[in-house]
Amino acid sequence: MRGRTPPLADRLAALREAVEVADGRLEVPELGSARGLLAKAGAREALGDATVVALAGATGSGKSTLFNALSGSEVSTPGIRRPTTGVAHATVWGADDATDRLLDWLQVPRRHRHPPEPALDGLVLLDLPDHDSVRLEHRLEVDRLVQLVDVLVWVLDPEKYADAAVHERYVVPLAGHAGVLLVVLNQVDRLDAAAARACLADLRGLLDREGLADTPLLAVSARTGTGLGELRADLAKRVTARRAATDRLAADVRGVATALAAHCAPDGGGGVGRAEREQLTDALADAAGVPAVTAAVERSVRRSGTAATGWPLVRWTRRLRPDPLERLHLGQGTGDDGAAVARTSLPAAGAVQRAGVTRAVRAARDAAGEGLPQAWRDELRRTVEVSEEQLADRLDRAVAGTDLGPPRTPLWQRAVGGLQWLLTLVALAGALWLLALVVLGFFQLDDVVPLPRVEGLPLPTLLLVGGLLAGALLALVARPLVGLRARRRARRAEQRLYAAVDVVVQEEVLAPMAEVREGHHRYCTAVTRAGR
Repeated sequence: MRGRTPPLADRLAALREAVEVADGRLEVPELGSARGLLAKAGAREALGDATVVALAGATGSGKSTLFNALSGSEVSTPGIRRPTTGVAHATVWGADDATDRLLDWLQVPRRHRHPPEPALDGLVLLDLPDHDSVRLEHRLEVDRLVQLVDVLVWVLDPEKYADAAVHERYVVPLAGHAGVLLVVLNQVDRLDAAAARACLADLRGLLDREGLADTPLLAVSARTGTGLGELRADLAKRVTARRAATDRLAADVRGVATALAAHCAPDGGGGVGRAEREQLTDALADAAGVPAVTAAVERSVRRSGTAATGWPLVRWTRRLRPDPLERLHLGQGTGDDGAAVARTSLPAAGAVQRAGVTRAVRAARDAAGEGLPQAWRDELRRTVEVSEEQLADRLDRAVAGTDLGPPRTPLWQRAVGGLQWLLTLVALAGALWLLALVVLGFFQLDDVVPLPRVEGLPLPTLLLVGGLLAGALLALVARPLVGLRARRRARRAEQRLYAAVDVVVQEEVLAPMAEVREGHHRYCTAVTRAGR
C-alpha cells in the first residue's frame, strides 16, 4: 500500500536538505537545477496564487491568433507583422499588485488587462515567442519562461504536429509534468472531419508513447472559434482550483529528484570490511615502525632482566649499551591532557612501507565506495587524500604516546638478584679467605690457623668456586625466564601500539569514509522523500 503523498512544503524541505548535504561534495549539474528550483519555489510562493498559463508553439501554428481569441482583442500581432523583440505578451484577468509583481518576476513587460470575468479571475495568459524562431534571443526567452510558468499549452498545427524539434526538446522532457501540460491541435478548420479525427488519433498515440497519456488533447480553431469554449473551460477549472502553481512545482520537484536519484546507490553500496581494516592497520603499523618498537621493547626488557638476575659484579657493563627504548624516545606515555609528551627517533617509513599504506588506503576506499555512483566515489577520493606528512606525524605521536608498560622489576627477579648478591658475597668470602691464607703462608704462619675442609676440600676454595658456579648456574636458569617475560611484554606492547595505530586509522581514514557514506545515505533519503 502506497503512503500518502507528502505536502509540497515537505518535499521542498527534503530537496533543500539533499542540496545542503551534496553541497561541496558532489560536482554534478543536477545540483544547479535543484538550486534553481528552490529559488523559483521561494519566489513563486511569495507572489500569490495566480495561474500563469503560457501558449507555446512553432512559427505558423496560430498561437498568437489563439492568444488573441482568448484575450478578446488583438493583443499580439500574428503573422509576418509580429514584433521581433522576443518579448512575451500577457493578458491578465483580475489584475492586482500581486499580479504585477508576478509579471515583473517573469520579466513580461507587455501586459493587457482583460475585463472582469469571474470564471477566469486570477488567470495570467502569456503568448511566448516562437520556439523555432531564427532569432536566438527568441528561443532563449521560450526556454526561460517554459521553466517558470504554471501551465504550458503547446499549440500544434496539422502540418507540423509531429515535428521532432518540439517533441524531443520540449514535450518529452515534460513527460513528468503531464498534469500541468495541455496540447492543442489548432487550425482543425483546415481539415475535413475524417482527416481531423485521423490527425487527432495519430497525435494522441504519439503523446501516449512519449509518456503523456494523462495530458489532455483538444482540437481548436482560433479562426472559427471551434473548441475555444472547451479550452476556456479547462483553463477556468485550473484557475478555480488555485493549484496550478503548486502542481507545477510538485512536478518540477519530482523531475529534479529523479535526476538527483541517479547519484544514489540502489542498495546503499558496500562498506569497509574487517579484512580491509586489518590490512590498513597492518600497513600503517608497519609504516609507523611498530615492528622496530616491539623488538626494542623485547630487547629492553631482556636487558633489564638480565642485569637484575646476572652477576652483580658485571652489572655496570650495561651502562656501556644504552637502553633501546631510551634511544628511540619510547615508553614515556602521555601527559595529563592525553597528548604525547615526546616524539620518537624512529626512522621515516621507506618506499616499501609507503607503497603498502597507499595500497591499503586504496583498498579500503574501493570497499567503501563499492556500489556507490561515480560522484560519491570521487568524493571519497577527495576526502581520504591524507598527506604523507600529516599521516606520519599522527602515527609518530601515537607511537610516542603509547604506554609500553611499567618499567618495574618483577619480584622473582629481585629475589634472584638478592640471591646473586648472597652468592657473590660467599664467593668473595672464599676469595678473601684464600688471600689471607696466602699472606699467612708468606709469613709461614699457615700452620697457626687451622684450615677447615669439607670432604677433603678446603672450605675457602669451596666458597669461592661454589659461589661463582652457583651464580653462573642461577644466571643461566633465569635467562629463559627473562626471555619469556620479554616476549610477553613485547606482545602486550605490540597490542597497545596496534590499538594506537587503529585510532589513527579510524580518525584519519575510516571516519572520513564513514562520513561520506553517511552523507550518501542522508542525501538519498532526502531525495527519496522529495520525489514521492
